Amino acid sequence: MKQIMKNIDKSCVLTLKDEVAYLPHQVVSKTLIQNDALSITLFAFDKDEEISTHCSSGDAMVYCLDGVGCITIDGEPYTLNVGETIVMPAGHPHAVYGQEQFKMLLVVAFE
Repeated sequence: MKQIMKNIDKSCVLTLKDEVAYLPHQVVSKTLIQNDALSITLFAFDKDEEISTHCSSGDAMVYCLDGVGCITIDGEPYTLNVGETIVMPAGHPHAVYGQEQFKMLLVVAFE
């Protein structure tokens, strides 16, 4: 049987925000699933760190686990706080910025 989940313990209760650490002046990522249909990744942004504007071929849902982030879609900024989510539509330019230290869960579904 092919294993699709990686980098995460199984059969135990986890707090996702504790699965990726902040590092000074960096964006840290931890891939949990990556295949042709789905990508699930945890990110930790130090304050003022960012992923610059780019496009994805899949719809991308961001869920804020910690801190405050700014998600820009088609040039429009959206503030994301703990417990909030936003979908970045496939093919639309978007960027992610840590207004404060910011942890997020990114789920991308590909067609």
